[in-house]
Amino acid sequence: MLQFLGTLFGYIQYPLANGLIIFYNIFGHNLGVATILFSAFLFFVTRPLSKPQMDSMKKMREIQPLVDKLKKKYGTDKMAFSKAQAELYKQKGINPAGGCVFQILQLVILIAFYQVFASSLSNSADSIAKLNAHLYAPLRIESTATLNTNFLYLNISKPDLFNIPGIPFGLPGIFLILATVSQFLSIKITAPFVEAEKKVVKSTKNETDNMQLAMSSSMMYTVPLMTLYFGYRFPSGLALYWLVFSLGTVWQQVSVNGWGGLTPFLRRLNLLKSGTQ
Repeated sequence: MLQFLGTLFGYIQYPLANGLIIFYNIFGHNLGVATILFSAFLFFVTRPLSKPQMDSMKKMREIQPLVDKLKKKYGTDKMAFSKAQAELYKQKGINPAGGCVFQILQLVILIAFYQVFASSLSNSADSIAKLNAHLYAPLRIESTATLNTNFLYLNISKPDLFNIPGIPFGLPGIFLILATVSQFLSIKITAPFVEAEKKVVKSTKNETDNMQLAMSSSMMYTVPLMTLYFGYRFPSGLALYWLVFSLGTVWQQVSVNGWGGLTPFLRRLNLLKSGTQ
């Protein structure tokens, strides 16, 4: 299995490296600009794969009152509830796993991008040779050339950290913070049923429901914190990629299904009218 995954990441790494260099050559020979624009390109190219997820979420939001009734009806009989819920999803044409392909693809691209930045775009003496090993002949770079990895205050091949004299550890940089926040917003917006589930959990007093709700809520914080944690070690180019994809997910979710889990918060700030999702 591990050998298969390694081979898969290797195959994906080739088009990613070539695509990144194409954008690098077109847009001013700046790797930061190329990473942002190429990440946006990847998001729109893979966007059709996220459509099943968006459709399923929209339908699930529409039938949530019916699911709540089933929870109240079956109470602690989890098996009966699961069977009834599966039948309801079947009747409404909902596939809860419809977005798995897109989520898996995002993870695969992230890991393959890490391999590109970590091995091919490092500051080691043989970095150009490693990069050329992944490039098609017309795109190969002269062995004496140097890639421009500087973008604003960043070196794309290194973590996005501010090193302040007297502080033994680096502080997260702007793009790493933005990537973390956008990851939180992305997860929060794509979790539109948590508030409704809280009311149902209180009424059914089902231990399994409480566990599922706790897991859903914790995901909103653990995943962004993991982004921040790993961002300390990953090249900052990955933070740029993560930022672009997370912002793209937020935009797509809001345009299709509304503000989801952020709706109550935005209403309290009077940024959304009552009844708007």
